[in-house]
Amino acid sequence: MSSDKIAVYNLADLKGTSDDALPNYLNSLKFAQSHKLVDVRLALGYTAFAISAVCFAWDYKLGFENTKLYTTIAVALYTIINGILTLWIMFKEKGIVYVGTAPSGETITISSSTTKNVPIYNITVTLSSPKKGVPDETINISRSFAEWFDVTGAFIATPFQSMLASSVELVGKSDPKRVAGTSKNESESNDMSPEMIDAVLTATGTEAAAPSGKKGGKRRKA
Repeated sequence: MSSDKIAVYNLADLKGTSDDALPNYLNSLKFAQSHKLVDVRLALGYTAFAISAVCFAWDYKLGFENTKLYTTIAVALYTIINGILTLWIMFKEKGIVYVGTAPSGETITISSSTTKNVPIYNITVTLSSPKKGVPDETINISRSFAEWFDVTGAFIATPFQSMLASSVELVGKSDPKRVAGTSKNESESNDMSPEMIDAVLTATGTEAAAPSGKKGGKRRKA
């Protein structure tokens, strides 16, 4: 269990903590993470910052009249770079939080998302084979944050890892002990769900049925 706790009412914190757990877990299984997407974003961002800093410096030292042509060019470049950065984030990254290569050679790409006021973690896993002609495999997973956060906001690693290992065969092969089926994993997950769901739904004012696996559950409406 993580010693750090978050506000269970904050959907962004729930998602952010879960996103951060993905590389920690997969890298521990000897997946080689690729930082290409982040590197490109940082390069574009730092380039835009450098242009604005240089523009400020020469305007400060030489005055606007002497540098207005260069300033105009710099503003145009800054606008173009920021436009490219925006398009990169929207159409290339598209919510991607992890890209890596498994020990067996397959590439795994994971993107995540949430819907406002719904405490559900949605992830899309794309698996790409190193062999030519083999189509990509896409796996969509939607699970309640209640499965790996307790009511105090503490992150529980085991059920989170079990969720991923059980849903994605490539991960399960690297970590077979986390594949669902053991009574220990199921008990940890089910015992946390009711309290966490109540806490999140109370904050968001939404209604949901009792989690699966619990008989006799009642609906709760804030």
